[in-house]
Amino acid sequence: MYSGGYAGKVLRINLSNSTSREERLPEEMARDFIGGAGFGIKHLFDEVKPGIDPLGPDNILVFAPGPFTGAGVPCASRMAVTGKSPLTGAVGMALSGGEFPTEIKYAGWDAIIVEGKADKPTYVAITGKDVRFRDASHCWGTLTFDCQQIIKNELSDQNVRVCCIGPAGEHLSRMACIINERRAVGRKGLGAVMGSKNLKALAIRGTDTVAIGSEDKYKTARTALLMAFKDSPVLYPEFSHHGTPMVTDLTGAMGVLPAKNWSATGEFVPVEGIGRDAQATRKVGREHCHECPVGCSQLKLAQTGPYAGILTEGPDFETVYSFGSVVGIGEVDPIIAADRLADELGLDTISAGVTIAFAMELFEKGILTLKETDGIDLSFGNAEAMLRVLRKIAFRDGLGDVLADGTLAAARRIGKGTEKYAMQVKGLELPGYDVRALKAHGLGYATSYTGADHCRGYAFQEVFGVPIPWQVDRFALEDKGKLTIWNQDVRTATLDCATMCAFLLDMAVPATACQNTATLMEAVTGLSFTPEEVLQVGERVNNLAKAFNVREGFTRADDTLPERLMTEPLRAGGSKGQVLRRQDLDKMLDEYYSLRGWDVKTGTPTREKLTDLRLAYAAAALRL
Repeated sequence: MYSGGYAGKVLRINLSNSTSREERLPEEMARDFIGGAGFGIKHLFDEVKPGIDPLGPDNILVFAPGPFTGAGVPCASRMAVTGKSPLTGAVGMALSGGEFPTEIKYAGWDAIIVEGKADKPTYVAITGKDVRFRDASHCWGTLTFDCQQIIKNELSDQNVRVCCIGPAGEHLSRMACIINERRAVGRKGLGAVMGSKNLKALAIRGTDTVAIGSEDKYKTARTALLMAFKDSPVLYPEFSHHGTPMVTDLTGAMGVLPAKNWSATGEFVPVEGIGRDAQATRKVGREHCHECPVGCSQLKLAQTGPYAGILTEGPDFETVYSFGSVVGIGEVDPIIAADRLADELGLDTISAGVTIAFAMELFEKGILTLKETDGIDLSFGNAEAMLRVLRKIAFRDGLGDVLADGTLAAARRIGKGTEKYAMQVKGLELPGYDVRALKAHGLGYATSYTGADHCRGYAFQEVFGVPIPWQVDRFALEDKGKLTIWNQDVRTATLDCATMCAFLLDMAVPATACQNTATLMEAVTGLSFTPEEVLQVGERVNNLAKAFNVREGFTRADDTLPERLMTEPLRAGGSKGQVLRRQDLDKMLDEYYSLRGWDVKTGTPTREKLTDLRLAYAAAALRL
């Protein structure tokens, strides 16, 4: 039995009848899924019936930190939020840091499950076991930061932690996100799920502590982890001071920083205006998640033109891409302004920026005219237009209504062959790495259970040249299926389930990630794992997520990439000439499915594989 790390309790909230109840966390659940994304995907598969409307009352949202959260483990104040994505129809899972995840544990819960739909705008205030349903009519329509302050004042507690939605979630934009403090549960449209449930916010306060299974083992494990941080040549010297925007310079030099809706990668490379040094001139401080010694989140202040005086926590690399290079903008201040606005509106910056870039390309090609754009000049590089369209998306105003559900839905609505300009996989917009020159990274986009998601199998070997588990050639196809499986399963178990910050794997413990998690699991929870058993948790979660998607009708045909990446070679830059052809992707998919133990023709997990992973119930549900 677990002796620490877990409270042993799950809180289930039913918005339809304003009730809540406590449920037991079985040890089998902890051992098979660890926490975080594992708990979320397990509940999603078990409780959400096939074919339900993601924006209907039958969808659920699971807020789940991991066993290390709140236990003093550095960089472990993380939570996974899971539901059926309204953007993709597949598993929707996104993570966030800050203080809110730790407060869930301090309140005595291992997960919070939200189901049903309130009959009016509501927020739920949780203080330990006390759960109260409160009228949120006066908060409905507010921006996210304002909503948080209203609730803190109303509860007479400035230390209560709040996660909420903004106007985008209320208007059911399928790219709406959830904001806690200044952090985003960013992707897959989970903010729209909250909006569909009339749930404006969760507010939580706890006074408990998280038990430790073995204090001696814990001290040893924590010290070793902190030493790995200190020994990293990148974590403190570079990453702590610059955060993810330092990747802008690297991707620009490699020729993989996507530009102008992925039509000008390697040609438009505005690193001088939006890269690390340019961003450093706007830095006024930094933020730390709970129990994080690194503090990678940078506070930036815009200083020029109409953007002067706007402060944001960020922008991170993905936002530099989505509100910078991919929309043709080469200066940092409008990116800061757009990042702040997106957070206040509750919009995923990646999907929003890529969707605007899609509209800009259609405008430049004459497919969208000033009439369709509400008179807005949507030329690439028009920062004012980007900010205007962001607000329109959140409120579904005019053109914003066409774009509010992402590029795939917009292309289907506009027609005229525009799907080929929609840079998405399974409906989720592409992150900021041009995978024509990063083959495993591209396979990760194609096979991720959430759609195009750099966090579900980040190929740091190709991006940073790290030779773990082996040295790779980013242009080569050989062994990329094997590498992608390793990246997906290791990251799922050690980061998404445990839950810990992704930058640990890349910069501090890439060679010992599974051992690190096994050691911490024994020290914190008392449950013994070998590194191989940790890795199998990742495999189990990825198989169950795949089974959910198969049950929803996804096939091998959905594990693909946009036409542009498979037919248009890069024309310039450090990866000139690279393309990821259909036959190349098929070759990698064959290897990937075969090594996964899935049916190669359909991409479906086999009964044998699911049974081996203690997922026989999933095989039965798929009638395998």
